[in-house]
Amino acid sequence: MKHFYTILITLFTLTVSAQIPAGYYDYATGTGYTLKTQLNKIINDIDDPEISNTVEEEHNPQSYNALDNFNSTYERDYYYETNGDNTILDMYSENPTGSDPYTFTPGSDECGNYNSEGDCYNKEHVIPQSVFSSQAPMYSDAHHLIPADGRVNGFRGNFPFGRVNDSQLANQSGITNPTQNGSKLGNNLNSGYSAGYSNTVFEPIDEFKGDIARIYFYFVTRYEDQVPGWSSYPMFVNDPNKGLADPFLNILITWHQMDPVSQKEIDRNNNIFYNHQNNRNPFVDHPEYVALIWDTTPDTEAPTDPTNLVASNPTDNSIDLTWTASTDNIAVASYDIYVDGTNTFNTTGTSFTATGLTADTNYCFTVKAKDASGNESDFSNQDCETTTNNGSSGGDIDIFFSEYLEGSGSNKALEIANFTGSAVSLSVYTIKLSANGSGVWTSGFPFPNGATITNGDVYVVANGGANDCSAEYDYLNNDMTSFNGNDAIGLFKNDVLLDIIGELGNSAVYAENTILVRKPTVDRPTTTFDIVNEWDIAANCDDLGEHTQTLSLDEVDLNAFKVYPNPVNNILHIDLNSSKETQIEVYNVLGKRVISKTIHNSSTLNTEQLTDGIYILRVTQGNSTISKKLIKN
Repeated sequence: MKHFYTILITLFTLTVSAQIPAGYYDYATGTGYTLKTQLNKIINDIDDPEISNTVEEEHNPQSYNALDNFNSTYERDYYYETNGDNTILDMYSENPTGSDPYTFTPGSDECGNYNSEGDCYNKEHVIPQSVFSSQAPMYSDAHHLIPADGRVNGFRGNFPFGRVNDSQLANQSGITNPTQNGSKLGNNLNSGYSAGYSNTVFEPIDEFKGDIARIYFYFVTRYEDQVPGWSSYPMFVNDPNKGLADPFLNILITWHQMDPVSQKEIDRNNNIFYNHQNNRNPFVDHPEYVALIWDTTPDTEAPTDPTNLVASNPTDNSIDLTWTASTDNIAVASYDIYVDGTNTFNTTGTSFTATGLTADTNYCFTVKAKDASGNESDFSNQDCETTTNNGSSGGDIDIFFSEYLEGSGSNKALEIANFTGSAVSLSVYTIKLSANGSGVWTSGFPFPNGATITNGDVYVVANGGANDCSAEYDYLNNDMTSFNGNDAIGLFKNDVLLDIIGELGNSAVYAENTILVRKPTVDRPTTTFDIVNEWDIAANCDDLGEHTQTLSLDEVDLNAFKVYPNPVNNILHIDLNSSKETQIEVYNVLGKRVISKTIHNSSTLNTEQLTDGIYILRVTQGNSTISKKLIKN
C-alpha cells in the first residue's frame, strides 16, 4: 500500500496547471496495438496531421545535461517523510515507511564518482543506454531517467528488471545485497508470474515496481518502431507492436497492477510535460491503457474470412488485388496473399499489387487474414487473372525487326515484319536509339497515325536521304534512322522493349555498311541480339519490302493427343506424341483464360483451383490449334 504524508505547499507551485491538457488523448480511440500506435503519435516528436488536439503536443527533447536542473528542482521527496524533507527522491534508497538510510541534497550531492552507497546520486537510465547505443532522444528522455544512488546504479548495471530468487543473490564487493532500502540483484525467480527467464535481474522495492513498469510501457510505446532493433536486450522482443518479451511483460503487468499510480508519478508526469520536454506518459494518465493494449489472456479467436477478392489491371508482370477487410476481436494484423496455393506476399492493407509475375500467364489468388497472436482466418474467395503479353518477356509472338540497312551517308532503313496471324496497329509501338554504347535510350519515336501492318506483310522506315530500294519505303523518318553500325536500336511496345538490333551499352561495331536480314526460322522478337543465329548478311537490298518466314515445325497431329480423365477432379493428364513446345490453355464459359501452361512432353495440369463446370481446353502447337470441351467435377 502507498504511504503518503502532508505535502508541502511547494509541491503545488512546482506543478502549476498540473493536469492533463484538454484534448490530449482525443486521438486514442482504439484497442490493442492500434491504441498503442495512436499513443505513439500523440507522445512522439512528429506533429501528425491525423491528430487535432487543442494543444500543441509535440515532444520537445532536451539535452542530457538539462536533466541536472530538472532533478534538482522537481525530483524531491515531498511524499514519504513527515512534512517532506526536500531531499532527492531516489527509488533505490527511499524507505517509504521510516527514516531513509541516507539522503541527498539536490545539486550539491550530485556526482559521477562513488565508492559506497550514500556517496552521491547520478542519473539512472531505467532502460540501459547501451540498449540504444546512447542515441538521442532516448539518451535524455526524462520519462526513463531518474536520480539514483550512484553505487546502486552501478550495482544494477545493464541487467533487466525482474523478480529476484532470494536464494540466488548476486555477489558484489563493496555493497550489500539487498541494498539498504531492499533493492536486490540475483537470478530471476523462474516460476509463477515471473516464469520464463532465469538469468540475472534487478528488483526494486514493492513501492516503486509500478513506477518502473509504467516507465517501460512508455518507452516501448514512444519508440515502438525502434524497439525491434534493440531485441538483444532480454526485456525487448523483435516486434514493434508487442515490444516486450513475454516473461517481462507478465512481470511488468503484475507490478503495474500491484502498485497503482501514485501522486509522485502524477506530479512527475506533469512536471516533465509542463516544465521540461512537453510530452506525457500515457500509462500514468490512463493506467487502464495497459490492459487495453497488452491483454495477457491468450487470444485464440481467428479473424473473419476476407471477402470480395478481385484480381484486376494486369500488366506483363503484375496484377492488382483488392478485398473487403476481415474483422477480429482484437485487431487484424496483416493479410497473407496466396498465389496458386503458395503463400507469397503479406500486407497490412486491403489492396496489393502482386509483382514479379510472368507475362501471358494465368494466376489464381486467395487471401487469409492474420491477427497479432498468429490466429488465421480461412481462405477468401479465389479470383484468377492473366498477365498481359506486351513483349516484356522477350519470347512472345509479336512483330519484329526483319531487315537492317546501314549504308554510307543517309542510306539507312529498318524493316518490321508481322507474322502474328492478324493485322497490327503501330499506335502502341515506338523505335528508340542508343548511340555509341551510352546505355541510355532516346525518347521513343512514334509511327504515323493509322500505320498498320497486315498479317504476313512488312513495314519499312527509311531515312529521308536514303535512295537504295526506295520503292519499298513506307515511312521516312530521320530520327528513327539516325543510327550507325555501333548503335543499339530498340522496338518498343507500350514503352517496353520488344526487339533489339545491337547491344545496349556496347559501342563495338556490329554491322557497318551492311545489310542484315532476319533468318526465316525466326518467328518472334527477342530482347537479346544474336547476330550469328538470327541474322544473315545480304549482298543487296533486293529483299527489302518483303520477308519470308519458313518455320521448320514438325507439327504434331493434334487430333492424336490424349486428355484424361474427362470429367476431371484435380489432375488432368495430357499425352503428346511429340516433344515440340505446346501451349495448353483453359477458358471458362465467359471466355476468360483461367489456366495457361507451356509443355514440351506429356504432362499434367492441376485443375484443383477451378470451380465445378464446363470449360474449353485449347491446345496450340506452331500454327495448329484444337479445342476440346473439358468438364470439372
